[in-house]
Amino acid sequence: MPAELEVVRAELVADPANAWARERGYEPVYAAAAGSRILLIGQAPGRKAQDSGVPFDDASGVRLREWLGVTDEQFYDPMRFAILPMDFYFPGQGSSGDLPPRKDFAPRWHPRLLAAMPDVALTLLVGGYAQKHYLETHRNLTETVRAYREYLPSKLPLVHPSPLNFRWHKKNPWFETEVVPVLRARVREVLG
Repeated sequence: MPAELEVVRAELVADPANAWARERGYEPVYAAAAGSRILLIGQAPGRKAQDSGVPFDDASGVRLREWLGVTDEQFYDPMRFAILPMDFYFPGQGSSGDLPPRKDFAPRWHPRLLAAMPDVALTLLVGGYAQKHYLETHRNLTETVRAYREYLPSKLPLVHPSPLNFRWHKKNPWFETEVVPVLRARVREVLG
């Protein structure tokens, strides 16, 4: 990891706002390299990813890699894919799923990490939190994903690949038939 990325990680771990995570033995869950070509920005790690320390280490990750058309080895190569959630720590369980990421986290930590990754050619925005932050859109998630062509070639909004989104996928079959092939083609193009 280049010096700037190491400095940011050390500051992130030591930040008093993350003392609760240190007390639980949590490490920040993200991946970044100076030469990363594709940046994936999601919500926050789930419980399983937090426990393993591996982003998208669950059924959502399996589905996401299928959408991308990449192997586990390719996906977990930080020279190919940087993975920066909107919060690098599992936020806890709420009444209807995981709690949302902290609102002040990404604005504080992402800019320095992004500055240290100048080779990113494609940013994948997975879910509403990432889309609202990076696209400054007033559309809902479905409208934003449906308008994906407006953001190409540098950005591509995606629905979260969670199996819990089965109702969304049933109502929106166009995602698999229209967006996923474009996603795979763009990923192949960027990765060469």
